[in-house]
Amino acid sequence: MSYRNRKSRGRPVKAVDSLRAAGKSSVVQDAVGDLGLGTAQLVVGGLLMLAAVMWAYWSTLAEMVHQWSHQPDYSHGYLVLPIALFFLWSRCSTLPLEQLRPSVWGVLLLLAAGAARTVAGMYYLLPVDGWTLPITVAGCVWLFYGWPCLRWSLPAIVFLYFMVPIPFRAESWFSVPLQGIATKLSTAVLVSLGQPAIAEGHTILLSEHTLFVEEACSGLRIFVGIFALAFAFVLFSRWSWWQKGIVLVAALPVAIIANSIRIVATGLLYQWVSSEAAHGFSHDVAGFVMIPLAAALLWLLLVYLDKLFPVVEDISPLSASHATL
Repeated sequence: MSYRNRKSRGRPVKAVDSLRAAGKSSVVQDAVGDLGLGTAQLVVGGLLMLAAVMWAYWSTLAEMVHQWSHQPDYSHGYLVLPIALFFLWSRCSTLPLEQLRPSVWGVLLLLAAGAARTVAGMYYLLPVDGWTLPITVAGCVWLFYGWPCLRWSLPAIVFLYFMVPIPFRAESWFSVPLQGIATKLSTAVLVSLGQPAIAEGHTILLSEHTLFVEEACSGLRIFVGIFALAFAFVLFSRWSWWQKGIVLVAALPVAIIANSIRIVATGLLYQWVSSEAAHGFSHDVAGFVMIPLAAALLWLLLVYLDKLFPVVEDISPLSASHATL
């Protein structure tokens, strides 16, 4: 068959695709047109919602920004809101415009968030106030735009939890087992490198030096940052659900490995360089380096999974017949 014939056979397919695209565009335009004056009302309602949330949580947001600026392990908080907005923008074509309408059920979430904030204020549970922020946003979306819009935006709203620092008591609960794992793993690596290391509790006896694996070195904050990155990948990825589950579960071992690398590097600096160099690395450099290191480890895992489970596209018999002509 000649090239002219093959080219002419492909024109109807392109024509059908263009008609489908035009049909989708007309549906969206009709949906927006049906909203009419309601569109302006919904936009104004959204702006009022944003202003109300900013006013109600201004002090809480200011405290979050302070922690993002002064605690390197929480510096990823600056990226949470832009990533959530980008996720919504990337899915704007799936927004059910024809179903946008206010719903009184959103008041339930707002009342729940208000009750939680009241209890937190009465008992001085300041971290709880930040955890009610996504609930308040969800309630406002449900109230102004309805359940279909809340269901559409729910993954991005849940992602907002990564901008809230972990409460100190929760850090203490989770840090203890992570400290033990990091101590044993780092000691094993140091011994394999020929260093005289012995683990006792959360302490590593390294020759004449003593390394204390404190709560700040447990790797919990690294885990939060990497889990946020893995969650963002899951939002944008088209992998199957079980592959996404592997990525989320792998965030914990990736954080443990990255934290153990920090402890091992600190111990080697004690042995090979000086105490001042080890102390400067552990307290000044490591806080800024560990998150990128853990992100690189997660990226290597994603590349490995992509090579291990390649995406196989199904070819219909019609497409196969065109390919053979």
